Amino acid sequence: MKTMRGLRNCSKDGVTLDLTVHPRPPPLSPAPPTVSSSTASTSLSFDEEETSESKIGRLISEHPVIIFTRSSSCCMCHVMKKLLSTVGVHPTVIEIDEGEIAYLAVEAAPVLFIGGACVGGFESLVALHLSGNLIPRLVEVGALWA
Repeated sequence: MKTMRGLRNCSKDGVTLDLTVHPRPPPLSPAPPTVSSSTASTSLSFDEEETSESKIGRLISEHPVIIFTRSSSCCMCHVMKKLLSTVGVHPTVIEIDEGEIAYLAVEAAPVLFIGGACVGGFESLVALHLSGNLIPRLVEVGALWA
């Protein structure tokens, strides 16, 4: 198992994650046992052989509300996070590179997934909110309590 590096704060209400797997340096002292991703859905450890596509798919299935973005400074991502936080949801935000966007089956980032289903970009999120369907959908996937 390799541990992912690159987890860093991108703002007060989000986190970005570099999906590049780096070799772990040898431990200086015996390390505590690690939890594998198969036993803990929030683990940030990945098998070395896991592809970017499978990592992205697993992250989508593990997080009820997740945004994939190109950079932590993306203004549309920031607005999406703010809209979601005003209704009481704090999404997981993952920063991906250009090559990984193709695995999302969309043409542009940022892209939002709710309950494993692709909502789309900022305009789709606003349309979902204005139609009155955003909050019921968030409640349905357990991201928000009614």
